[in-house]
Amino acid sequence: MTAAGAAGRSPWLLLAVLGPALAAGLVGALTSGLRTALLAALAAGAVGAVLALLARGERVRVLEAAASDAAAKDRATQAERDAAAYEERVLAAALEGIADGVWITDASGAVVRHNAALRRLLDAGQEVVGKRPLFLVRKGELHEAVLRACAAGTSSVVEVVMEGPRPRVLEVQVAPLGGGLPGSAAVFRDVTELKRLERVRQDFVANVSHELRTPIAAILGYAETLQSGALSDAVHGPQMVDIIHRQSERLSELVSDLLELSRLDAKERPLTVGAVAVSEVVARAAEAVEPRATAKHISITHRVAPGLAAQADAKALEQVLVNLLDNAVKYTPEGGAVELTARQEAMRVELSVRDTGLGIEAKHLPRLFERFYRADRGRSREMGGTGLGLSIVRHLVSAMGGDVRVQSQLGLGSTFTVTLSAA
Repeated sequence: MTAAGAAGRSPWLLLAVLGPALAAGLVGALTSGLRTALLAALAAGAVGAVLALLARGERVRVLEAAASDAAAKDRATQAERDAAAYEERVLAAALEGIADGVWITDASGAVVRHNAALRRLLDAGQEVVGKRPLFLVRKGELHEAVLRACAAGTSSVVEVVMEGPRPRVLEVQVAPLGGGLPGSAAVFRDVTELKRLERVRQDFVANVSHELRTPIAAILGYAETLQSGALSDAVHGPQMVDIIHRQSERLSELVSDLLELSRLDAKERPLTVGAVAVSEVVARAAEAVEPRATAKHISITHRVAPGLAAQADAKALEQVLVNLLDNAVKYTPEGGAVELTARQEAMRVELSVRDTGLGIEAKHLPRLFERFYRADRGRSREMGGTGLGLSIVRHLVSAMGGDVRVQSQLGLGSTFTVTLSAA
């Protein structure tokens, strides 16, 4: 048979053997080499050879399909790995971005993951992963809280006091892991400053109550005595009225100082900081205190470098100097001296108030600017102090970008120095 005859017979033979649909599908799936061999077998009328070639072609197609499926599965697996790696990087970045310390434990309570903030809070100089809570923090309460979270799924909050060179108070929130995962998570928050502020607030409330109680009790007691008939006593009546008047003035000063501190804390007293002629402010402050100094025969002198100017708020600076001069006059015995000097050192202006008073013990100096702190409580009250004047000084000087310090020796007097930027 000729090749043309074979080519003409081959489709009919293939259709007879396989049927139209299967023949078309298999022939279309064959490679060009198999397709040529198939046509030759058809031309020769070799049905067995035709079937063998078709089977071989089917195996090739199946292998190619399997290879394609394997490649697709590899791509899917790689995509899953990439997604898992991305999630891992996101989780690591999220943990490191948290300011609080965080650790995650397995079901036994051993740490399996943590962030850098945790190492800083715990001052951990060794490996954290794999360690149990009691090994890292010697506090039984935290260890028990982690075990409860792992075993019973219980959340709790534990306060941990860290001893050492830098004592800290940590609030630790412990909770079981969500999503059906075994283990627990703990968040460590440094609340040392919050605790300190809470103590300051409590002390402040207690001090205010005590300071208010004293003048109020005196006013109430003498007023009741006058109502009981002492008002007609020509000797004691006027004395009691004078005590009531003094205690009322003290109460008024205390309330005024409290309101001033409240405004400063809330930043409700805006300061206009600019170039201020120091000599003018010094003169006004000295003039305001002069009557009290004259009554005690105390001399007030002031020396200011010519043309000296400081970056300050004029009214705030005057109040600072009045408070310092007033304190100096109060604690200087009769016949003493108070001196106010101002000079420029490099780009800073120093204003110093020096007295020849009683002086202050060294142990009191670090706390002298605290609210209601008094080196000698009894003497301070006798002299009419509220215990807030120096605290107001510190607030105002700080608001003007400066600082204030004190030097003192018992029996030799004290020197308070305010430093501001030169204008």
